[in-house]
Order: sequence, then C-alpha cells, then structure tokens
Amino acid sequence: MCYNKKSVMKGLIKLANKLVIVESPSKAKTIKKYLGNDYEVIASQGHIIDLPASKIGVDIENDFKPEYKVMKGKAKIVKQIKDEAKNKDKVYLATDPDREGEAIAWHIKNVLNIDDNDECRIEFNEITQNAVKKAVKNPRKVDLNLVDAQQARRILDRIVGYKLSPLLWKKIKKGLSAGRVQSVALKIIMDREKEIRNFIPEEYWVILAKLEKDKEFVIAKFYGDINGKIELKDEKQVKEIVKKIDHKEYRVIDIKNSERRKNPPAPFTTSSLQQEASRKLGFGVKKTMMVAQKLYEAGFITYMRTDSTRLSSDAMAMAKKYIESEFGKNYYSERVFKTKQTAQDAHEAIRPTHVDAYLELDRDEEKLYHLIKNRFLASQMAVAVYDTTKIRIQVEDYIFHVNGSVIKFDGFMKLYIEGKDARAKGKDSENDEEFENNNLPLLKIGDILNQKELKADQKFTEPPVRYTEASLVKVMEEKGIGRPSTYAPTVSTLEERTYIEKENKYLIPTDLGEIVDNLMEENFKDIVDLKFTAEMENKLDMVAENKENYIAMLHEFYTPFIENLENVENKIERVKIPEQISDEKCELCGRNMVIKQGRFGKFLACPGYPECKNTKPIIQTVDVPCPKCGGKILIKKTKTKRNFYVCENNTNNENSKCDFISWNKPKKEK
Repeated sequence: MCYNKKSVMKGLIKLANKLVIVESPSKAKTIKKYLGNDYEVIASQGHIIDLPASKIGVDIENDFKPEYKVMKGKAKIVKQIKDEAKNKDKVYLATDPDREGEAIAWHIKNVLNIDDNDECRIEFNEITQNAVKKAVKNPRKVDLNLVDAQQARRILDRIVGYKLSPLLWKKIKKGLSAGRVQSVALKIIMDREKEIRNFIPEEYWVILAKLEKDKEFVIAKFYGDINGKIELKDEKQVKEIVKKIDHKEYRVIDIKNSERRKNPPAPFTTSSLQQEASRKLGFGVKKTMMVAQKLYEAGFITYMRTDSTRLSSDAMAMAKKYIESEFGKNYYSERVFKTKQTAQDAHEAIRPTHVDAYLELDRDEEKLYHLIKNRFLASQMAVAVYDTTKIRIQVEDYIFHVNGSVIKFDGFMKLYIEGKDARAKGKDSENDEEFENNNLPLLKIGDILNQKELKADQKFTEPPVRYTEASLVKVMEEKGIGRPSTYAPTVSTLEERTYIEKENKYLIPTDLGEIVDNLMEENFKDIVDLKFTAEMENKLDMVAENKENYIAMLHEFYTPFIENLENVENKIERVKIPEQISDEKCELCGRNMVIKQGRFGKFLACPGYPECKNTKPIIQTVDVPCPKCGGKILIKKTKTKRNFYVCENNTNNENSKCDFISWNKPKKEK
C-alpha cells in the first residue's frame, strides 16, 4: 500500500487554531514556548496605525476626529495579521499592559473587524507560563476608556507640536520643535541654570576639634555656646573663639544613647529604576528602558512602565522563601508599600519573575536584572538598626557635638544600599552625619578630653547642582509631568533638538535651548506651567477612569491655546541666535571662526558661508601635561557623550609615541 508522505505529515501536525498578537518578536518567541501548538503567536512590531506624519491629521472642526493611517513600512505587517487571522477560531490581543498597548490592541481589533463586545484582549504583567496561561483563560473587551485616554494624549501632543513647531521655525530656525511635556522639561532645566547663574556664595566656617581619651580619638564639631547655636560667618569671629578655647579643658557634659532604625526602599517604579540605574550603573534613562524591555520580553522581570510599588502575594511569598533560605528568618519582614492611585496602579512594581533561576544574560542585562532583584528582595527584608550616641562637650562657655553611629543589625543593608544624588554643599548640608564617628571610646559624663588638634575651615555655600537625566525624571515624577512611558523619550527629544547637551552626566541648556525656553515662557505660559501640565495629566487619568469626556477636555484646551497662538504670531519678531566668535582663524579665508551647535555637539564654522564652507571640530584640552610624555591632553567624548582624556601623541596605532588614555581627568599633583 502506498502513502502520500505530505498528506500523512499534514495529518500528524496539529494546525494552530488560535492567534495571539503581541508587540515585539522576542515577546512572541517567549509566549509561543508557553502556549504550544494550538496557538500561533505573531508580532505587530509596535503601532501599525497612527496619525500621518506629513500633516496634523486631526479634524479640529469635527470634534478632533483623528485621521488614522497605516504607518509607513507597516503595510506588510498589516497584511500578515489579516492573513493569519483568517482561518483562526479565536484572536487574542496581547499588547503591553498600559494605555499605549490598549490603543495598539484597539487598532488591530479595528483592522480585523473584531466587534467591540468581543472578549479578545488579554494582558499580563509578567511573561511567565502561569501568567500567560491565566491571561488566555480570562480575556476581556478592549477598554475604550484607556483608548480614549491614549487618543486624547496623542491628539493633545499633536496639536501642540504641529501648531507651535512652525512658529519656532518661522521665528528662530527650521527643525525645532515644541511639546506639551518636552517644553516643560526644558523649562525645569533652564530654571535650574538661572538659579546657578544668580547664585551668590555665602561664607561660613566650621571648627573641628580632634580630642583624645586613653589614646582613642573623637572628632567634635563646634555647635555654639551655652545659650544656643552660633553661626560662624567670618574669620575674625572664628579667630576669637579659637583663641579662647585652644588647649583648654574639654569636659563631657551630656551623653544620649539611642537606637535608630532605617527602613528599606520600596521596589522599583519606572522613575526610581531610571534614577538608581543612573547612580549605580551609569545608565542613561533611554538605555535603562531598552535593557529593561529586553528583560521583560524574555520573561525575566515584570512590566517596566509603572508608577506602582505594589507587590502581588505570590511575589511576596517568593521573596520570603528566598530571604529566609539565604539570610535567615530574622532578615525577613513582610512589608506592603503604599502607592499613589493612578491608572498605572493596576500593575505591580518592577520585580524579577524568578529569584533563584540561572539566567543567560549579556553584561548590561545582568547588571540591571540584579539591581531589580536585589531591590525587590531588600524591600521585604528587616529594617537596619543603628546604635547612636550624641555627646555634648563644653570648653569654656562653648559647646561641641560628637555623633557616633554603629550598625547593630544590618537587615536589608546586607543585600542593598540605595544610591544618592549629588547635592550642593551649603550650611544646611554640613550636617552632623558628615562628621560622624564610627567607633567612639567609652566615655562618661565628667570625662576630660585632651585636645590634639583644633582646625577652622573657611567654606562657601555652593549653587544647586545641574540635573542629570535621572534627577530630571525624579522632578518630573514629583511634579506630575508626564508618565512612566514618556520620561525617556522626553529627555531624548531635548538632546536630539540640541536644546540641551550632556557634560559628563549633567544636562546643560544650549543657547538655542535658552532662546526657545524664553520664547515659550514669554508667550505660552500655560504650556510651560508645571501646574497646568500636571493638571492635564490628571485629566487624562480621569478620562482613563471614565470620569472625564476627552472631547470636552480637548475643546477646553484648544480654544484659548489657538487664540493665544494667533496673537503671538503677529506680535513677536524673528529671534536671531547669537554666534560665539572664537580665536581660531579660518585657514581658507582668514575670518575668525564661529562656534555652531550641530546635531552631534558644537563645532567651528567659517562665518563666510556660503562663500566659504570650512568647518572643523572644536578641540578641547586640559591645562595639565600628559603624565607620560608631557604632550597636550585632549578632551574627547564617547558616543554616549561621556568625557575621556587622551594624549595628543596617542594616535591609537603602531606609530603612537604615547599610550596615555584615561576616564579620569589628569591632575598636576602625582
């Protein structure tokens, strides 16, 4: 008997009769593993439908009706989705669990003519076998309130961008843009820059005494006199005090022992992850989100766009088991973190899906995964306990303070210590913790201490530090500007438009950024007003909760906005961007070259353009000779705009006269 091999194989292979549509191919691959042969899993590769790029794409007169089009380059994917869905019994839309994902699901639903009442939407906060299978068993309708909130944001941003940007082209230069969140973020950076410029340093002094008892030492800080605290403001005042107390009798007059408890930080939200990855790993916010996306899609962490600190009961049980096994029962402490009530609170905090599995990750993924894992575990660990001692010492009529602190129980700090941002050092920040003694000699009231050294230091208050990407995101979150999905794109846009530039990790507004900010602040106060923007975000949340009509909200915004725009367009003159003249001569025509701002930073250009088109890079140097050969040290930048230092004689080839290169700025002293 003869058999047709193809027909036999066709009979043996069970064809998939259900289709799952996700956003990314890597996510599709992970989910396919869990669902088996009954399911076909394909990726939309993000949005397939959007407003057209060539025009505003919003019918203002017809209640802001969006004119959606298949995105450029996505026609093939749309055809694939339609073809795959044709012969399937059921289609599941498994796009990301947020408003953006809901909108993508809605667009796909419309492309496939799926009814609004069809329960085709599934979502999961983590891509694990249990979560995916549970989601498939519990589909729901596409949430049109979430879709409306996303549409409202998209239309708002399109109106602001497409109406304001042409004004900037006309009044400043082509290629500029304004945005509802972007312009506020620029204002925050610019306001800090103005604070720094207007800052006037104040002189203050610190007196420290090194005191000894039985060959053990303490560092005591001047506090005041027997009547209270004294601010040390000038050298004359300090010299008079030092003269009175130098080598006099230092007597212990009061000792207070207490216990201080330090709570662990909450598990990560999008914002806190971006901040801590910047502090501890040196990641920019864009890189953090790219790496986190990979970890999420591979099933290693929960969804990375959230402002919730909530943990599921399963996650807390997983943490308990791991902590008690690895560190002991006394290190575990169940803890529930309160979170603000926003649309994103349906999600959990960012956490690992497993804590005891071996994972094959690249270097950056491994770093971020372990940061997330350790923060999650620490959040469920016991408090750290310190024994603290405060001692008051009298010399003549003056009082010195001694602070001591010893860890009694390390608790969560055995695994995790939270990073800190740089801050300005002013009088207020010269707190006692900076002069804390880790080990104090055994002292009692009445003890006499010997003065070994008395030192007075002149200091000056310092201006606030510039924002980093992470500290900017922190402020945006605190002020309610933007949402987890918008933080990283906002910072990237400011850099791409050359409104800001990064010096090491700090964000500095360019001349262009300052001109744009001034124009916006003088003429569009609402757009750059932090409270107004935060209120718009609240209204979008209310749309998502079906408490606000998004059409009415758009009308309320648009009418005063467009009236103001028309007035401003007729009122303001064209703004000329000032050119910085350098000492560098153009070798082609002899003119002094000017400093221009380009997409990749500053460069030198001949002002005789278009007759003379000479340009060249700006070479920055350090006023320190090369420690190896004495040549000039050049400052160069990596692709991520981090500074490094290299000798001019290091040509990076076999003919190099010097091999000096360093991340650290060379110093004159060895």
